[in-house]
Amino acid sequence: MAIREEVEELIKARATRELQFPEWIANVVIVKKSNGKWRMCTDFTNLNKAYAKDYYPLPCLGRLVDGSAGHEVFDFLDASRGYH
Repeated sequence: MAIREEVEELIKARATRELQFPEWIANVVIVKKSNGKWRMCTDFTNLNKAYAKDYYPLPCLGRLVDGSAGHEVFDFLDASRGYH
């Protein structure tokens, strides 16, 4: 039941869509959080093993903050549901 509700919410938010016979299959795992709610997680272990490694490091946060000074438009990504 928790998986169905989570998937319906993700489809409604246009964060995912249904695929028939995808080339890569990743298992879905439901994890109960400390507040009693459920979190849907995806196991990308096999995809990670097959995918070429990205050797570009993430940018320094200080440089990003300094580089944004003087600009009027900013964007923010709320990825709180994307990480455990």
